[in-house]
Amino acid sequence: MSDAGSATVIAADVRAARRSAHAVAIETLDRIVRHDRLNAATRLLRQRALADAARVDAAVAAGRDPGPLAGVPFAVKDLFDVAGEPTTAGARQLATAPAATCDAPVVARLCAAGAVLVATTNMDEFAYGFSTENAHFGITRNPHDLDRLAGGSSGGSAALVGAGLVPLALGSDTNGSIRVPASLCGIYGLRPTFGAVPVDGVYPFVERLDTVGYFVRSVQDLAIAHAVMAGTVPASDPIERIRVAVLGGWFATRADAAIFAGIDRIARHLRAGPAVVLPSAAAARSAGFVLTGAEGGHRHLPALRRDAMAFDPVTRDRLIAGALQPVAAVREAEAVADRFAGEVADALAGHDLLLAPATPMAAPRTDATTVVIDGETLSARVDLGLHTQPLSIAGVPILSVPLRQRDGAMPIGVQLIAARGREALLFDTAAALVAAGLVACTPAPRWAQAA
Repeated sequence: MSDAGSATVIAADVRAARRSAHAVAIETLDRIVRHDRLNAATRLLRQRALADAARVDAAVAAGRDPGPLAGVPFAVKDLFDVAGEPTTAGARQLATAPAATCDAPVVARLCAAGAVLVATTNMDEFAYGFSTENAHFGITRNPHDLDRLAGGSSGGSAALVGAGLVPLALGSDTNGSIRVPASLCGIYGLRPTFGAVPVDGVYPFVERLDTVGYFVRSVQDLAIAHAVMAGTVPASDPIERIRVAVLGGWFATRADAAIFAGIDRIARHLRAGPAVVLPSAAAARSAGFVLTGAEGGHRHLPALRRDAMAFDPVTRDRLIAGALQPVAAVREAEAVADRFAGEVADALAGHDLLLAPATPMAAPRTDATTVVIDGETLSARVDLGLHTQPLSIAGVPILSVPLRQRDGAMPIGVQLIAARGREALLFDTAAALVAAGLVACTPAPRWAQAA
């Protein structure tokens, strides 16, 4: 999707009556039908989209303000409540659940701002995974190479945006489920400050870690999307003389050389100081596994006892293992999490911005089980969250930005990390890095742009 298809540009055109929301919605729905080779969309909401678009066009015709996202098509990961639709969370057993009676608050906020809901998207079952390989609904493929993973668990949303089929899509991020697919699909993905965006009406996974965020292709879309979702006013956080550091230790190993080279370029441009080491990072990743498995396992334990075979086999095994975690292990993990969150807070007390890899590698092939990085064999799935999972515990805002790549190279991303409430600094920094030629979305594939 070119800049002419960004949320900011679409909204400006619709507000000025240069385009109608109806025409944008029809074009978007038709393009998804023609070009979704990705298995990214689980349901097209044509009737809902046309009704939403009609309300926007009526407001424009009457001279009323249609909202800052007027006519902007968006998709949602299939764990957000959508009025009249069952919320499946990627699970076959929920396909016949009662339909949601109303939209999740964050979906309602987007629609109140003029956005038009067009689709729900594929995900790992119950958001437990980094690859969007779903035994019930199939695998979502990377828009830049259909033989590679899109990442997860919000892979369907990321793939639609990465392909340029929608300008905005919602996801959730517990251990990296927005940042990982954003990195692999070559787009921006925001995990906001914990608690900044409501999670009501979003199928829960791990309440201590769950956040709601989004994917976009345009740096101009970052602030407006966040402001609408968080119920705030777009803001700026000036970046002159900001204090920047690259995260060392755990975050300086097990990643492709190209990722570290990109981080070094950004660090030089931002005049970063000495690296910062978070001593508990490795333990924090282990704690993340324990806390995720334990809460997820206990949340689904009644359903597992009732019909374990209804689950995706991979998800089932993880949930059972999590439910078997001893109480002592969970308490120790909570203590580690608290300690690590304190280390991040201390680091951000002395710095405005921290840098780290978003993923250790570009998207693995769908048939790969392992990859070798610096002579070390890593899981092609579990270790996609190697650098995102520890940071999730800190509750701070993190933006995955796509490194500018040579033509034909698969996307890779970098995490920009700021203190709680400083999303605006992340957005302003991303804009500065785009202007410097260091950050850019991977161009949408030509097949997805064909008429």
